[in-house]
Amino acid sequence: MLRRFSFVIFVLMLASCSNGSDRLDKIKEKGELVVLTRNAATTYYESREGYMGVEYEMARSFADSIGVKVRFVTKEDVSDLFTAIKEGYGDIAAAGLTHTENREEVFLFGPTYQVVAQQLVCRRGGKRPKKIEDLAGINIKVSTNSSYVERLEKIKKNQQDVKWEEVDDVDTETLLEQVSQKKIDCTIADSNIVAINRRYHPELSVRFDVTAPEPLAWVMSGKAGNLQDAIEDWFSDYVDSGKLDEVMHRYYGYIESFDYVDIRAYQRKIKSHLPKYINVFKSAAAKYKVSWTLIAAQSYQESHWRANAKSPTGVRGMMMLTRITAKELGIENRLDPTSSIMGGADYLNKLRKRLPETVTEPDRTWIALAAYNVGMGHIWDARRLAKELDKNPDQWQELAEILPLLTKKKYYKNLKHGYARGFEPVSYVKNIRDYQDMLEKIMKENSL
Repeated sequence: MLRRFSFVIFVLMLASCSNGSDRLDKIKEKGELVVLTRNAATTYYESREGYMGVEYEMARSFADSIGVKVRFVTKEDVSDLFTAIKEGYGDIAAAGLTHTENREEVFLFGPTYQVVAQQLVCRRGGKRPKKIEDLAGINIKVSTNSSYVERLEKIKKNQQDVKWEEVDDVDTETLLEQVSQKKIDCTIADSNIVAINRRYHPELSVRFDVTAPEPLAWVMSGKAGNLQDAIEDWFSDYVDSGKLDEVMHRYYGYIESFDYVDIRAYQRKIKSHLPKYINVFKSAAAKYKVSWTLIAAQSYQESHWRANAKSPTGVRGMMMLTRITAKELGIENRLDPTSSIMGGADYLNKLRKRLPETVTEPDRTWIALAAYNVGMGHIWDARRLAKELDKNPDQWQELAEILPLLTKKKYYKNLKHGYARGFEPVSYVKNIRDYQDMLEKIMKENSL
């Protein structure tokens, strides 16, 4: 009897071990890390360059560090993610998940890689609660089993009249869209999700933060301790190398500001102006091997797609070419839309080619755009200054920190090309990336 009991205990212990405690060994043995995630702009999505996203890039880096391949499996919502992790269908859940006390009772978490606040989001002209006490009577919808539900439950303990609806199989991005479309009054979303989605739905309005800043982290089975240790070791090196900052800048560095009026005008012109020029943008893109949405976004930044645009300094046309540049490109009429667009793309391509081979994409394009705005001479100066200040001149993220220094005599007095309004190219690149991002989203949603 004792022998049989001992055998049962052994089997249970073995099952428990295989269910998580040796997960890192299992991952290495099969040569594959299974990452559960969501298909969203803040996590994992497919673009013209392939798959992208903060979670995508970080998970790939971790997989490389332990010498395995990575396979991504998307789930519809947060509830599905936690169920799948709990039942062992994936190794980690990497999907912008909040590290909360309730979840910590069941799951293990990796290190914090981003801090966000939960925000109450309504529609411009709609409900206008200013504080938590104003939530009574408002139609709020949130995803089932989300951290937003946890927060609402805590609020309800002190404010019984607060009500909300939990919905299955609907993600936060869809709920934000429903708010914009007047289908619901408000929802709650993390600030990073709101920041990106207000680009696509400018009618959204943040009323107030409903939490203090909270940590986002990867989630694992409660028994995957050795996997958690490996992630913590990798993450420490990832942060120290500057790669975390680089990734965050790539996905969030260009959406810091929000201009409702400008975004609404842009969306209208995508419908009214873009169809006139879209084929020219595509022809220029094909000829000079660059995305047509990038050329279109740059053209909007330059002229708002006005063929007769003219600046006080004399640059003109869709791509606002100087007289000297137009002459070098063989363009006789800067006000001809086709000539201007093709010329602008040609010029941008020439600027990209002038950069050293050490500059890779997408940094090569961002730096070339900055040169289009401020001149290549100032880019060479900024690169030199970056080296002097122990920054990487090949990375746009670090060069963007250097360019504003060209306004300070302390720095520009010893540079060949002297003073420059260095904040302008930084803003210029941010705006173009923003316009391109919105344009691609709108084109995809409308199957254009």
